Amino acid sequence: MANQDDQFKKVISHAKEYGYVFQSSEIYDGLSAVYDYAQNGAELKKNIRDYWWKAMVQMNDNIVGIDSAIFMHPTIWKASGHVDAFNDPLIDNKDSKKRYRADVLIEDYCAKIEAKIDKEVAKAAKRFGDAFDKDEFVATNGRVLGYQEKINTTLSRMAKSLENEDLADVKALIEELEIADPLTGSKNWTEVKQFNLMFGTKLGSSADTAMDLYLRPETAQGIFVNFLNVQKSGRMKIPFGIAQTGKAFRNEIVARQFIFRMREFEQMEMQFFIKPGTQKEWYEYWKEARLKWHLSLGMGEENYRFHDHEKLAHYADAAADIEFKFPFGFKELEGIHSRTDFDLKAHEEYSGKKLQYFDHEEKASYTPYVLETSIGLDRMFLAVFSNALQEEELENGTTRTVLKLPSVLAPVKAAIFPLVKKDGLPEVAKQIVEDLKWDFNVFYDEKDAVGKRYRRQDANGTPFCITVDHDTLEDNTVTIRHRDTMEQQRVKIEDLRQIIKQEVDVRFWLMKM
Repeated sequence: MANQDDQFKKVISHAKEYGYVFQSSEIYDGLSAVYDYAQNGAELKKNIRDYWWKAMVQMNDNIVGIDSAIFMHPTIWKASGHVDAFNDPLIDNKDSKKRYRADVLIEDYCAKIEAKIDKEVAKAAKRFGDAFDKDEFVATNGRVLGYQEKINTTLSRMAKSLENEDLADVKALIEELEIADPLTGSKNWTEVKQFNLMFGTKLGSSADTAMDLYLRPETAQGIFVNFLNVQKSGRMKIPFGIAQTGKAFRNEIVARQFIFRMREFEQMEMQFFIKPGTQKEWYEYWKEARLKWHLSLGMGEENYRFHDHEKLAHYADAAADIEFKFPFGFKELEGIHSRTDFDLKAHEEYSGKKLQYFDHEEKASYTPYVLETSIGLDRMFLAVFSNALQEEELENGTTRTVLKLPSVLAPVKAAIFPLVKKDGLPEVAKQIVEDLKWDFNVFYDEKDAVGKRYRRQDANGTPFCITVDHDTLEDNTVTIRHRDTMEQQRVKIEDLRQIIKQEVDVRFWLMKM
């Protein structure tokens, strides 16, 4: 765990030092669990959003995008179940006066057991060398099986208790597992209580007539209430999807782990409207399609896994998470949910408006079922960033810090340097910048020795560095250096655009799907 903590601290400090993520309102001592995306972070975030949008909307003939408002009629949240059921189970420690999510305390306890399994696997791998079979070891080793059984029974009991709203048993489980306050070690706990996560606000010019509103806790409802508008105006035929990205807000009591769990965050969601009875095949289809999207970025198949929900939401008949191996362990990155017809039926009931689809082939109307894919943009940012940050031992005995971002997502695609600040080299370098910036986000740097400039761009995640030297003036060639391999080659200035494009083009990456 200590090693994981160290890696995570490096991720957070690197994100600040290189202009990716800042603490919000930092000069006023910050605002807890709220962050600002800095100059490079805003670019990386935009590139992730675009990569999702292109794969989801542009490449699918039957999926369109919308951008619904953050403020919505308050009855929408009654219909969706958020007013009555959007709660977290909270527990207070009587000694430290700190408040925690009860389910997170239990999940963290299980994560520590999982770390013990990883330790056993690492020890065995060292002992057996090339002959080591991880799957067989995990399936047969008594100690590992015992750990796994403990995790399974603990999570299963918690899921059942939460589903039955048996909060007394959730507290009993915390006490039986002897879970202590992470800060003080105290085991003196209050009862578990439910806490609604929606932020309330007011709409109206006077206190007497102001309407109670909520900041939306998810983006999905904006899609459901626009289902018929989109279907009719776009003459959409089922099956079809509606996608959107945008801000959502949750009053997380235990917001933590940097940008993993925030109070103001961004979602990328797609609701796919289907014929009732076809949900199982579409559920499997979207599970596979979404995993392929993640794998297209080349962040390592071993860093992803599916986790099927034991506790299903009241509206779902199937649900799974794509989990990613963050520096603090495997955690949810994306959810795929079969939502049945719950949402449209609920909005029909509360609004009094018919939200059905007339199927011309069947000559009948029905309420479509919905298959949802939902991914946190901030979590995806953290997955990409933490996976990319690496320390490398070089042949000459030195180390370099390199941010091996998928080049399609990198904020800056190329940095252009003059070897020295004289002899007309800066002018040629600036001309290359002027030419390339029509197609790519590029950066000019003439400060320090070239080696130092390379290191800065490595740490910033820039895929290419282009150096203009005295030979350039003779033959119009430059040195292009590749971030990941550090290989350098001599190329013609006129070929630069094509070389960069081949590496950073969305088409090249998405075609891996």
